[in-house]
Amino acid sequence: MNTRTAAYELRLRYPRNIANGLMTAALLHILAAAGYHLSAIWSGSDVSFPKRFVNTAIDFIPPPPSLRNTEALPLPRIGLPSHAAVGVPVPVPDAEITPDATIATQEQMNASETGFEVGDPSGTYSIPDEAVLVDEGPPPAFVPVEKPPAVVHRVDPVYPEIPRRAGIEGTVYVNMWVTKEGRVKQAVVVRSSSPMLDEAALAAARQWVFTPAVMNNGPVAVWVTVPFRFRLH
Repeated sequence: MNTRTAAYELRLRYPRNIANGLMTAALLHILAAAGYHLSAIWSGSDVSFPKRFVNTAIDFIPPPPSLRNTEALPLPRIGLPSHAAVGVPVPVPDAEITPDATIATQEQMNASETGFEVGDPSGTYSIPDEAVLVDEGPPPAFVPVEKPPAVVHRVDPVYPEIPRRAGIEGTVYVNMWVTKEGRVKQAVVVRSSSPMLDEAALAAARQWVFTPAVMNNGPVAVWVTVPFRFRLH
C-alpha cells in the first residue's frame, strides 16, 4: 500500500472515526454521572449542588450610643410661646336693615364707575383719544397674515459716491419691521453684495410706508424683505 492509498483511506474513515469518538466520550460522561449518583444513593447521603454565594464588603457600623449617656443625645430646645394679650371682649351690635334699603341697578353701578363714560343702553363706551396701542416688541420671523402689507410710499436709495466712482454694483436685501401702523421701525441687512452699499439701502428703507398687514380683522406687525439694487446704467 503506497502513501497515496493510505491517505485516501484515512480520509474516508475520518467522519466515522470522529462520530465514534464523540459517542464514546458522551457514553463515558453518562456512565460517570450515573456512577456518582448511584454511589450517593447507596451510601444514603443527599445529592445537592453547592449554592453560589456572593461576598459583599460591608463597612463596620459602630454600635448605637447608650441610652444612659445623656451627653451623647442633646435635648432639643423648645421655645415657649409668648403670652397673648388679655383683653375684655366687647359685644358688637347686630346690623340693622331698614325697610327702605334698595339695591343699585346696573345703570347706576355703571354710572358710578370711573374711567369710562356711559353710552347708549346697548353697552358701547367711548374710549379716550389718548389711548394708543402698546408695541409688544419685534414680531417673529414668520407671522401668518390674511392680507400682506402693501407699499404706500417708496424711497429709492442714493448711490454712494465712492462705490459709484469705483464702478461697484450690487444688491442689498433689507429686512424691515413694519408696525401695526405701517411704519418701518427697524431695518436690518440680511444679505449684501458690497458693505459699501448697506448704509444707503438702510437709509432708504427707514422712509418706506406700508399698509399694515391684517390678521383676524386686525393689524399685525410683520417683517418684510425688500431688495435694493444699485446699477450704474
